[in-house]
Amino acid sequence: MGDPKGFMTIERHVPSDRPPKLRILDWKEFHGHASEEELAGQGARCMDCGVPFCHTGSLIGGMAAGCPINNLIPEWNDLVYRGHWREALDRLHKTNNFPEFTGRVCPAPCEGSCVLGINEPPVTIKNIEAAIIDRGFEEGWVEASAPESRTGKKVAVVGSGPAGLACAAQLNSVGHDVTVFERADRIGGLLMYGIPNMKLDKTLVQRRVDLMAAEGVKFVTNTSIGTDLPSKKLLDDFDAVVLCTGATKPRDLHIPGRDLKGIHFAMEFLHANTKSLLDSEHKDGNYIDAKGKHVVVIGGGDTGTDCIGTSMRHGCKSLINLEIVPRPPEFRAPNNPWPQWPKIFRVDYGHAEVAAVYGKDPREFAVETVEFHGDEQGHVKSMTIRQVDWSKPADKGPPFSPVPGSEREIEADLVFLALGFLGPEQKIAEELGLATDPRSNYQAEYGRFATSIDKVFAAGDCRRGQSLVVWAINEGRAAARECDRYLIGHTALV
Repeated sequence: MGDPKGFMTIERHVPSDRPPKLRILDWKEFHGHASEEELAGQGARCMDCGVPFCHTGSLIGGMAAGCPINNLIPEWNDLVYRGHWREALDRLHKTNNFPEFTGRVCPAPCEGSCVLGINEPPVTIKNIEAAIIDRGFEEGWVEASAPESRTGKKVAVVGSGPAGLACAAQLNSVGHDVTVFERADRIGGLLMYGIPNMKLDKTLVQRRVDLMAAEGVKFVTNTSIGTDLPSKKLLDDFDAVVLCTGATKPRDLHIPGRDLKGIHFAMEFLHANTKSLLDSEHKDGNYIDAKGKHVVVIGGGDTGTDCIGTSMRHGCKSLINLEIVPRPPEFRAPNNPWPQWPKIFRVDYGHAEVAAVYGKDPREFAVETVEFHGDEQGHVKSMTIRQVDWSKPADKGPPFSPVPGSEREIEADLVFLALGFLGPEQKIAEELGLATDPRSNYQAEYGRFATSIDKVFAAGDCRRGQSLVVWAINEGRAAARECDRYLIGHTALV
């Protein structure tokens, strides 16, 4: 704790993002950057608590409280304050394989559990984390580090999202020969195609993939396990298999008019947009174009926001975001105490962009979509929506009821469904005979990660359900530890 009065004398400061009206003109990252002096001051706000809840990584009320990968936050905050950036990077990499990703896209449950946050704005942990790793790459401190020897054991990792990459990095570091299989044409999973470029620049993802390849990890793209390559062949060719396929089965909206053209799952939109951007800067036209369209995004969360930000960069004519839940409160509710993640009203980057261009936040809360309406060509042109009342649960139905007389029709010629995901696709489970849990996830106990089939492990969203990037890294690292133990009888991985 370098400055014992820092938390009392220095106010929280987050660098300003690029102005909304300017940033929607390109696909570059919108994040702002603080100076070294400003970051040192923000690091000084850290109190080095006796019980630092920021890195506990527990679940309270079903949500993360503190960092799920147990980042050594007070330590590297103090090192940044003292100007010891190289040492801060070493501490950061001890727990986090990819701080350049989490420092950009993680919602920072660590800040929600910061002790200072009980009565003051919390420490800018996420900002400092991103600055440390960015400085590390700028200075050339982040280099490929291949293991000194190999064990002769071969491991297949299925899926190259954050869980798969973390698992592969860890297993490779102790000398196993790791091959990562990815069905897309680029490595990265949702890091590459699920998160838009303005939120996470794909050169950063490729940079880390290239480092891993230099360290000895093998990557195989355009290969769907269960389709292009039988799942059982992995059992024949490898000593262990770790499934990190993600939860990619989207939740649908089964209402009249759902089969009309112009209604898409969010990931269809986001994946095609980023692929076309990377392939040709959108010159190939192989994406769903929102230009000049009345866009409606159904569902909130990060995926919904990413659909909003992408539509704004296309030049949509209007944008509405419908959320069935009530508007969150401005401050913590009594049933949402610290150190739980604060369930409060937030304005994300996409919301700010719509407000800047169209004059108001795009979100409408406690709204249910009733029906889609189409034109003579079978394309969606409008939709009927209505308000719902969460104080009046329906009898033997949902925990809300329609508000009488609240139905209305809105324009919509492009609709994106961002309603979450229902678990992994079942092809691999069916081929291998894997047991699944009641939510259709691969059944594997947290802490052991072993599935019902010998030498097959599972980690990330395919095991726990849709979750955060930081939880995926947590599970990938932990599954690697248990896989290593299975292969050689013990493990040095943490």
